[in-house]
Amino acid sequence: MERLQKVIARAGIASRRKSEELIKEGRVKVNGKVVTELGVKVSPSDKVEVNEIQIEKEEPVYFLLYKPRGVISSVSDDKGRKVVTDFFSHFKERIFPVGRLDYDTSGLLLLTNDGEFANLLMHPKNELDKVYVAKIKGIPLRENLRKLEKGIRLEDGKTAPAKVNLLSVDKKKQTAIVEITIHEGRNRQVRRMFEAIGNEVLKLKRERYGFLTLNGLKTGEARELTPHEVKQLRALALDKLKKKS
Repeated sequence: MERLQKVIARAGIASRRKSEELIKEGRVKVNGKVVTELGVKVSPSDKVEVNEIQIEKEEPVYFLLYKPRGVISSVSDDKGRKVVTDFFSHFKERIFPVGRLDYDTSGLLLLTNDGEFANLLMHPKNELDKVYVAKIKGIPLRENLRKLEKGIRLEDGKTAPAKVNLLSVDKKKQTAIVEITIHEGRNRQVRRMFEAIGNEVLKLKRERYGFLTLNGLKTGEARELTPHEVKQLRALALDKLKKKS
């Protein structure tokens, strides 16, 4: 079930805000009845009409993007910067990112027009692994990396335990490459975790999300998920939620 204004917006009739206005003005019908309340939710089987014309619901689509650095994880930007949906301008579907990657972070990002699927993956209790590779300033002490593994206190609370693997060090440049696996999705979380142990993140890339990887893709490239991958992701997410309930 999805909010009526979302369904109208996804069909390309109007923006979300304009769709809300259409509902309040009594110009929207659901199964033949005028609806003027914004809280109404509809299912894929419901008949939705705007100005007496039945809308065509889009087929759900699912994409994996290798997001470059310097791109906003949004559908628009008031400063005119490049956004992730710019890579899909040739598709008619109104897609949006599942979660986000920071402006300066590259790597794996999912996009879809399936709100239910996106909400499932972004659920706070969902513990799908997200694997990042960070180039950091300074060579971290083993005891500090263990702090990340146990969970470290940030201004918005303690992080869940992480998996940390020191991949390489450059003693001359005083930098290190570290792989870190988390399952939370707080704002700038990986960068803040390293800052908390005294290491600034110079470069950050998300290499894996659940079982999905960037294999075969170059930065800025995307591919459609296979039906099997979508089914697998949904099943994995539901399994994680059941275990947390």
